[in-house]
Amino acid sequence: MKRSVKLATAVAGAVVIGGTLAAGPVIAAANDGPGASGGTTSQSAQPGPQQRGGPQQGGPGMGQGQGHGMGQGMENRQGQGMGTRDGSCLAAGSVTAEQGTLTEAQKKTLVWAAEEEKLAHDLYTAFGEKYDVRVFDRIAQSETNHLEAVRTLLDRYDVADPTTGKAAGEFTDKTIQATYDRLLAQGEKNEDGALKAGVTVETEDIEALTKAIAAIDDAPDAKQVYENLLAGSERHLAAFNRWLG
Repeated sequence: MKRSVKLATAVAGAVVIGGTLAAGPVIAAANDGPGASGGTTSQSAQPGPQQRGGPQQGGPGMGQGQGHGMGQGMENRQGQGMGTRDGSCLAAGSVTAEQGTLTEAQKKTLVWAAEEEKLAHDLYTAFGEKYDVRVFDRIAQSETNHLEAVRTLLDRYDVADPTTGKAAGEFTDKTIQATYDRLLAQGEKNEDGALKAGVTVETEDIEALTKAIAAIDDAPDAKQVYENLLAGSERHLAAFNRWLG
């Protein structure tokens, strides 16, 4: 069984719309999908930004056609949606836009975002341990990075991190706890149920993030993170739908 990604997390009250969020620059990762070859490598349990990696061209000693073909092929695959195959988002912890001003309501949205990232991470980690379906491990790792971006905003705007001290599958907000429990039970029945739970998380999160982005006027960094979270959720949704076939 693949090594699961563990996350030091916790969450306090917020609104809930069972979803996952994606933060920081979103780029495609390794090719993956039903029937694809190759295994997965889970990364560190500590959330944090990752280094952006790109394809390398063939070096001296390789034929010109071979080197060019390999380099161009890798580049083309990355440019044509490799990430939609496995939902991965690398380098997702960075927040480069300037700090602005958030209303109290918008600060509560940050709390919600942290809870949602934890919900998604914990849910996908549990499914990754139960099923030999690499998409869960890949997206759980992405959620680790997404939460790191949200934590950056929490720190900037002096909002208490609601994810501190909570074990996997444990939430402060009762509605979020109920959502997690319901989707976990659905996914534990069979593999399709788990993939459909992922679809639910991402679909509802896309709707919530779209509204959150529209409400931001004076916080470029929060808008940047939410836009990246939205792009990540769309990528994750495409990956789950691909596996469902």
